[in-house]
Amino acid sequence: MTLSGLARRADLPLTTAHRLVDDLVAHGLIERLPEGNLRSGMRMWELAARGSRALNLRELALPFMGDVQAAVHQHTTLAVLDHGTVLYVERLSSPKSSLNAAHIAQRMPIHAASSGLVLLAHASREFQDHLLSRPLARVTPETITDPALIRKHLAEIRRQGFVALPGIGVTEWTGIAVPVFGHGGMVAAALNAIVPRDDADVPSTVPALLTAAHGISRALKAAGPVPTEEIRASPNWANLVPNATS
Repeated sequence: MTLSGLARRADLPLTTAHRLVDDLVAHGLIERLPEGNLRSGMRMWELAARGSRALNLRELALPFMGDVQAAVHQHTTLAVLDHGTVLYVERLSSPKSSLNAAHIAQRMPIHAASSGLVLLAHASREFQDHLLSRPLARVTPETITDPALIRKHLAEIRRQGFVALPGIGVTEWTGIAVPVFGHGGMVAAALNAIVPRDDADVPSTVPALLTAAHGISRALKAAGPVPTEEIRASPNWANLVPNATS
């Protein structure tokens, strides 16, 4: 953004913003482009990556995600719960795919993503109750917004170990997701294959996902505890579950 735009967003006088930006540029936290606009610097990315709980998860998961991608030839994603939304922390994609969604660092409402439903199915009952007591946005005509129906799907996910619901996040695509278990048997992430709904081969895709998820789970357990978002009884639910449309 521009310096003036940054000053407005930060609610700072332009002169103060200019001085602070100069300091941040000097430390590599902000980069100034030739035309004068500003963007996050490499140093900012470095610090964020070092402090991210997703880094170890991504590194451990990538070899197994490659196996899934070799089978589905579309998209394979890894997602976690973060501040009441689904956050995609890794994605492998075919260059021939037309899907423009589920990018790394993109967020989706929990109820409108197959990964989100898998994560929600293994969350605490208190977290489920709180999330489903709020208005749920309809992202597509097939997004499930009825809490009772969502609960039925959550029970089915726990029973069968996966979810495959077409069109709930992107109309033309089907997400097939399975849980990844970490240290102590807690669900650490969701592994997901995203395929065109007309070509979705659920019976052959699910075994590939489960095999990869098992490998990631074993790697996580061997690596020791990986911090995951606290979604049990918490006085800060307002921070964990923002408006579903955000």
